[in-house]
This record gives sequence, C-alpha cells and structure tokens, in this order.
Amino acid sequence: MAGSIAAAAFFPGPPGPPPPPKSALGERPDSLDVRGIAARQASSSSAVRAARTRAHAAVPKVNGGGKSALADAEHDAMPSAAQPRTFYNQLPDWSMLLAAITTIFLAAEKQWTLLDWKPKRPDMLVDTLGFGTIVHDGVMFRQNFSIRSYEIGADRTASIETLMNHLQETALNHVKVVGLLGDGFGSTPEMSKRNLFWVVSQMQAIVERYPCWGDTVEVNTWVGHHGKNGMRRDWHIRDSVTGLTVLKATSKWVMMNKVTRRLARIPDEVRTEIEPFFSEYAAIDDQDNRKFPKLPEHDRATSAKYVRTGLTPRWADLDINQHVNNVKYIGWILESAPISILENHELASIVLDYKRECGRNSVLESHTTVHTDCADESGETTLHCEHLLSLESGPTIVKARTMWRPKGAKSQETAALSW
Repeated sequence: MAGSIAAAAFFPGPPGPPPPPKSALGERPDSLDVRGIAARQASSSSAVRAARTRAHAAVPKVNGGGKSALADAEHDAMPSAAQPRTFYNQLPDWSMLLAAITTIFLAAEKQWTLLDWKPKRPDMLVDTLGFGTIVHDGVMFRQNFSIRSYEIGADRTASIETLMNHLQETALNHVKVVGLLGDGFGSTPEMSKRNLFWVVSQMQAIVERYPCWGDTVEVNTWVGHHGKNGMRRDWHIRDSVTGLTVLKATSKWVMMNKVTRRLARIPDEVRTEIEPFFSEYAAIDDQDNRKFPKLPEHDRATSAKYVRTGLTPRWADLDINQHVNNVKYIGWILESAPISILENHELASIVLDYKRECGRNSVLESHTTVHTDCADESGETTLHCEHLLSLESGPTIVKARTMWRPKGAKSQETAALSW
C-alpha cells in the first residue's frame, strides 16, 4: 500500500488535455457565444462528469433486448439548468409568418382568377354580368339572357311572357346604358322634369322558335321615328350559338302625363335627347296593319265563344308608373283561349292594340274567337284568333290577334341580322 502511494508520487498518471491556448489580440476565444461575450464555464461541470461516471459504474446492463437504464440514470444526473439565451432562441416563430404569407398569396390568386374568368364553351353566357353593350355605331343595344328553369312552361320551352319580358328589360337597359335614364320607368331626364313617361300603343311579335331551359338568347334592340309624335322600338332575338332567329318584334310608343293620365306631345327638348340614337332599320318588313273587327258593346259576350271573367290585377302586376305592366295583358288574353289550342298548337305571332291603361282596382273580362285556316301547301292547319280584353263595365283595354301553328311544325329558318 505504502509502495503504491510512493510510486504514484514519482510516476504520475497520463497527462490531461492541454489548456486552451490564449488567443492573440483581435482573435475570438473558443468559448465566445453568438452575442460576442465569453461564455462562463459552468462551475458544476466536474461534478456532473463525476456523477455520470458513478452512474455508469452503478447501473448494471439489462438483458432481453430492453432499453438500457443508463439513459434514465443520465437523465436523472443532468442538472436542470436552463439553456443559455442566444440570438437564435429569441427569433420569432417563422412557421407562423410563413403560413400568413402563404394565405395572403392564395387569396390574391383566387381573386385574380375570378376577375380573369373567361367562358370555356362558346354557348356560355358572354355577357357575364348581364349589363349589355352598345353595338353598330351606337344605335343598337345588345344583351344576352339565359333561359331559367322558372321561365319555361309545360312544353319545356320559354313562354311568350318570358320573351316579352326580355324585350322590356333590354328597352330599359338601353336607355340606362346610353345615359338617358331619369327617375321614371324609362323616362329621360327632360321627360322626368315634365312628369312624362312612355306607354306602348301597338306591338307585333313573330315567334319562329321557342328556346329551351339553359339556352342563351341574344336580344338586339333599337329605336326610330314614328310619325310626328311617337317613337318606334324594334327587337330581334336570336340563338347565341346557331344565330337563328327566335323572335322579331316592333312597337309604337307615345307619351303620357303622369299627373293628368292624358297623352302628350313630345317636347323639343326630349326629341333632342333621343334623336341621335334613331335608326331606320325595321325588324319586321311586312307589318300587320289590318284593323281589328269592331264588336258591338252589347254583343261581346255572345259573339265570342270563349270568355273568362273576374280577372283582377295583383299588386305585383303594377309597374313603377302605377298601372298594369303591358306583358301582363298577354297572359290575361290567353286565359280565355281554349285548352285544346294550348295543348296542340304554339303561338306563332301576336298583334296587340292597347287602348287604355288598367289600374289595380279594375275587374276585367277576356274574350276569344277562334278561326280555322289552311295557310300553307303542306296542309298543316293553322289557327288565328281574335281577342278582346275589357273592363267588366264595358271599356276596351286591349285588342289582339294571334296566329297558332301545330306543335312540331317547322318554322322558317331566318338567319341573323344583316347590317
């Protein structure tokens, strides 16, 4: 024992690691952290190493492929001192910032895709917002409509009322787009100053085919002169894909005073507003100007074979001028048509002669007289009817003439407008 101690004094063990060299001037010491401050050696480093050595010696190995208990011993021997604060540890959470930037870019890309949307098929609606546009040197207005499911009837095709509503909608949008819409229903600013508004006096429409649900139609409309104290408005509806004519229509309009409810002359100021948009082109060359038969007041119910009474307007049937919309009259006229005609024929043309306006408290009667014709060489039987819509008290509201062709009969193939 004494010999061992003496030998250890003369023959020391293997030397330890050399001390770190002193850094020269301007050189960074090895223990310098990222903040430029020399890190202080932990005072308990030797104690930690001693505890780790004792843990290695004291913990036996565990057989059977299990996890060694050495890791647990080392974990228990480690001090619970916090990690040193460095510049990296104080940085923000970059993942959250990256997620926010990605969300912003995705939202911007989606918005740009919506703005840059273009139809993928030629039969899709080109006028995506439905505002219409001015064409042909500023004298024609064009607007597209898609036939909705609630606009078709029992035949799975658009009704005549649907097509007539498209005519009225494009007429009003035409006035709006060119900047002539006042505070009235289609009235110009000068008309609004004088309490004037337009009323339709006559209308003729020729239907060559009825569009189906999902079809897109292109409606063209323009205005022109009619006599000294009126205006003419024409329409041409065609299929946006095939270009074939769906409907042609023409109408005559006069002015009425909103206060007195009497017809009025067109003031020079109003004529100056509308004349720059006039065109002499006519949608229907051969207009039906035949006069309607005049029925005696006392013989109306007996001369007409089909009569429908007790028709009253609803609040929804009134327009902004507080009278019944002119399209509603067509529905009332067809109320008295026999069901056999509606089931086996389709309306080919209609001529309307408006006599007076109808208010919300009116009670009306619808009269229809049916005539049979053989109009073409194929032997297909066509029908024409005379209609009368009047108040129960007697005055006439509308006179009409309709032509009907058998369902499935081929109509004349008319191409698009030639300008």
